[in-house]
Amino acid sequence: MSTTNPMHSHDFLGASHDDNARRTLWVVLLTVVMMVGEIAAGYITGSMALLADGFHMATHAGALGIAAAAYAFARKHSGNAAYSFGTGKVGDLGGFASALILGLISLGIGIESVMRLFEPTQVQFGTATLIAVIGLVVNIASALLLAGGAGHAHSHAHSHGQGHDHHHPGHAHGEDNNLRSAYVHVLADAVTSVLAIVALLAGQYLGWVWLDPLMGIVGAVVIARWAWTLMQDTASVLLDRTDEHVAEEIRELLDPSGPLQITDLHVWRVGPEARAAIVSVQGSSQWSADDVRAALQPVHEVTHLTVEYRVA
Repeated sequence: MSTTNPMHSHDFLGASHDDNARRTLWVVLLTVVMMVGEIAAGYITGSMALLADGFHMATHAGALGIAAAAYAFARKHSGNAAYSFGTGKVGDLGGFASALILGLISLGIGIESVMRLFEPTQVQFGTATLIAVIGLVVNIASALLLAGGAGHAHSHAHSHGQGHDHHHPGHAHGEDNNLRSAYVHVLADAVTSVLAIVALLAGQYLGWVWLDPLMGIVGAVVIARWAWTLMQDTASVLLDRTDEHVAEEIRELLDPSGPLQITDLHVWRVGPEARAAIVSVQGSSQWSADDVRAALQPVHEVTHLTVEYRVA
C-alpha cells in the first residue's frame, strides 16, 4: 500500500523561468514599439512597403506575446493540482504555436517574393533601407536580451510511499523551448532585415531590382527550416517522446544480467530542466523499491521518479 504526501510538489518550471519571462516581455514591448512606428511611418509617407513590414512585425509581436503569456500561465498555475505533472510543458505548447506562426510567415514571405519576382513593384529604396536598419538594431537588442536567458540547475528532494517511491534529485540543465521560440522569431526578423538591406542597397546603387524578391525567397526558406526544427522539438515534448539518453542510463544502472529485471520503463520531459520516469522492476524479496531508487540516484536528469517493485 502506498501513501501520498498532500504537499508533494510538481513544480517543474525551469530555474530561469521568471528571468526568461521578463526578458521575453521586454522583447514584446520593443517589437510592439517598432511595429507601431513602422505602421505610423507607412501611413505618413504613403509607403506600402513600410505598412507591409509593420503588419509583418505585428505577427511576430503576436507570436512573442504567446511566449510571454505561456510564461505567465505556467507560473500562475505551477501549484495547481489539476495539472498532474505541473505546468512545465506550457512553454513547449507556446513554442509549438509560435513555430506554426513562423511557418505561416515564411510561407507568406515566399509567396509574396515569388509574385514580386515576376511582377516587380516600385520600391522607395532610401526610406525602406532606413527602416530596415532600425529594425535590425531592434532585433539585435532583442536577441541580446534573450541570449542571456540560460538555465541554471537547482535541486530539491522528496520521497514517499511503500512499493511506489517518488524521488526528486536535481534539475539538470535543459532547453527552454518557449525562450527558444522567441529567440527564433527575433533571429528570423534579423535575417530578413539583413537580406532586405543587402537587396535594397543593390537595387539602389546597382539597379538589381530582382535581388529584393530573391532575397525574400532565401529568407523564407531559412525561416521555414527553423520553424520546422522548432516544431519537431516541441511536438516531441508535447507527445511525451521517450528521452532515450536517460532511459539508457537507467537500463545500465539496473543491469539486466543482475538480480533486477526492468519490466516497464517510461521517461519523458515535464519541464525545461526536468524529466519524469516510471520504472517497473521485479526481483527477489531481498530487494525493495528503496534499493532501486538508491541505485538510480546518479540519474540527475530525473526529477520525478516513480518505482514499482514486484517480487518475482
